[in-house]
Amino acid sequence: MKSNNYGGHFDCNQKERTIQELEHQISAPDFWNQDRKETDSVITKLSTLKEELKPLKELKEAVDTNLELIQLLEIETDEATEQVLEEEYTTLSKQLETESIHLLLNGPYDANACILEVHAGAGGTEACDWAEMLYRMYLRYLEKTNRKVTLLDFQKGEEAGIKSATIRVEGNYAYGYLKGEKGVHRLVRLSPFDSSNRRHTSFASIDVTPEIDDTITVDIDEKDLKIDVYRSTGAGGQGVNTTDSAVRITHLPTKIVVTCQNERSQIQNKEQALKMLKSKLYVIEQQKREAEMASIKGVQQNIEFGSQIRSYVMHPYSMVKDHRTNYETSNVNAVLDGELEEFIESYLKGAK
Repeated sequence: MKSNNYGGHFDCNQKERTIQELEHQISAPDFWNQDRKETDSVITKLSTLKEELKPLKELKEAVDTNLELIQLLEIETDEATEQVLEEEYTTLSKQLETESIHLLLNGPYDANACILEVHAGAGGTEACDWAEMLYRMYLRYLEKTNRKVTLLDFQKGEEAGIKSATIRVEGNYAYGYLKGEKGVHRLVRLSPFDSSNRRHTSFASIDVTPEIDDTITVDIDEKDLKIDVYRSTGAGGQGVNTTDSAVRITHLPTKIVVTCQNERSQIQNKEQALKMLKSKLYVIEQQKREAEMASIKGVQQNIEFGSQIRSYVMHPYSMVKDHRTNYETSNVNAVLDGELEEFIESYLKGAK
């Protein structure tokens, strides 16, 4: 007995056909003569489909195995067979749970790469240290989930930690998985910087912006831009150059500030910074439209950046709690070491 080839996200046959078409497209003699952005788009799509296909095929094989076991049970039931079926069911449930998350990633930009920014809140050294802890947490999570990270900007704190860091994230539904991390993150702990070892509360904010397609036009008036060039301050080994080519662009009407210092020339840094600015402005415009529609429908939606979303408490008890989903765990160290899957999936399941 074999399972049906389910449609939509679970349609393995369609994914295999698309993969073959993309591979044929890449093998064409003139493929690499195209614009680099177009070739990168095709390669990224191919990589994403291959990443999706492998677990889906494993899931389908598991379903087929279970159907065969059920057919066997109809003929003869014994304790050993029932135990095997129970183990298979447990494995299948876990696989299905993982794949079901992809069904929730149906937003217009969920499959896109994204820009993730970490900013220290008020509080000097305490806040800068907390920002660096969050930065490390996301790097660990992205490393575990096999996503590509490119450092765009890195600003050290005056005494410790970081004032801010900006990274570009590529890979399987990068924006879809990370979009729920946007907001204010709160830390409560005994301060390592306080000689009296008192308890301190620190804040840092995370911003996540999807990269928009180059076909989308965002008009920016040059008069609305303040462009500054400064010397980059990336830490050793961060892949950031140390020339006077770093670029900071301020969009005066909205006060949005974007920076880039990872490229080797001022022109390249300016191009990347402008791309980030366009993405932010486009998302803001989309949020305005959604807010207008919500107002017409009588629905209240919170689209504020400054809303506190999660607390990390290390004293007087251990707990990380998401205030939107109420999901929590006492294993703070594991979370800060990149174990974010449960928090991210809980948010996606509860998002409307």
